[in-house]
Amino acid sequence: MVKKINLALQGGGAHGAFTWGVLDRILEDPDIEVAAITGTSAGALNGAAFKAGMAKEGRAGAKASLDRLWARMGAVGDMRMANWIAGFDAAPILGALKVAAPFSPIEAMSQAISPYTYGPFYRNPLQPVVEQFDFDKVCADAGPDLFICATSVQTGKVRVFSGTDVSTDAILASACLPNLFQAIEIDNPETGHVESYWDGGYTGNPALFPLFRDDLPDDLIVVNINPLVREEVPKTAHDIQNRINEISFNSSLLRELRAISFVQRLISQGNIEEGQMKRVLVHMIADDALMTRLSVTTKLIPIPQVLHMLKEAGRNAADAFLAAHRDDLNQRQTVDLVEMFG
Repeated sequence: MVKKINLALQGGGAHGAFTWGVLDRILEDPDIEVAAITGTSAGALNGAAFKAGMAKEGRAGAKASLDRLWARMGAVGDMRMANWIAGFDAAPILGALKVAAPFSPIEAMSQAISPYTYGPFYRNPLQPVVEQFDFDKVCADAGPDLFICATSVQTGKVRVFSGTDVSTDAILASACLPNLFQAIEIDNPETGHVESYWDGGYTGNPALFPLFRDDLPDDLIVVNINPLVREEVPKTAHDIQNRINEISFNSSLLRELRAISFVQRLISQGNIEEGQMKRVLVHMIADDALMTRLSVTTKLIPIPQVLHMLKEAGRNAADAFLAAHRDDLNQRQTVDLVEMFG
């Protein structure tokens, strides 16, 4: 029996390679059909690669498209996304980054130098990566619906790009960290003006509301790459900044999950009729144990060895989820939202 689902793909820089692994494993299950994807930042790149591959060559095409995306990400040559450490084993690299994190040259540079300082020498290091997408396929009717989230600098509101509005600039906007990259300017047909956009994680990481359409499945799998819980209170300047980053990029997701929980409660209590509002069934694939060992520093460093370690972790997490909850899909929710917000 085919299980139809929607996917919500969080942003998190190079940690998005975890989502690569999750998608790679899901694609190997012929009875799981992805109807729609909403993604932000790295989630937007993963979603575009998945969609383009599916539209072109089905599941095998999606796996190959994701592999190509992360091969390109691992080859980005830019101090802001420092793959210049490539060639070393992942474990020592992670250990060194943990020790040297307070002195990370990438973080220091991002806090001291505006991306506008570069003048005519400025280049967005992600642009060559994103430009290689086949946007005829990314915007095609075939494959899952795709929604890309970005944040308007002027209004602070979320903007969701879909259909033919998904473009190189839309994906770059979704992944535009303002202390690293210059804002992306895109026409807004609703206002008739050119607006500037920053990373979608500030307002929707990712936005869930596009998936509430009646024609889409009830089941929503969130691929979470920003830890929701850290037991220890951070004490160092670096750890404090890292936790602020995680809380900021989880806040919009938690707000929408709380709204879903509220609607579920109204339906269960009979305050609104069944079918009047969509009853979303929430699931989550994550590896908080791994992600709490990483930090904002490793988000900015797409080292090939680390990317492949994250991919394998994503595959394992998806495999464990499917082993435990595959039969629950299209039947019942597997995330306890009452406990989450209790």
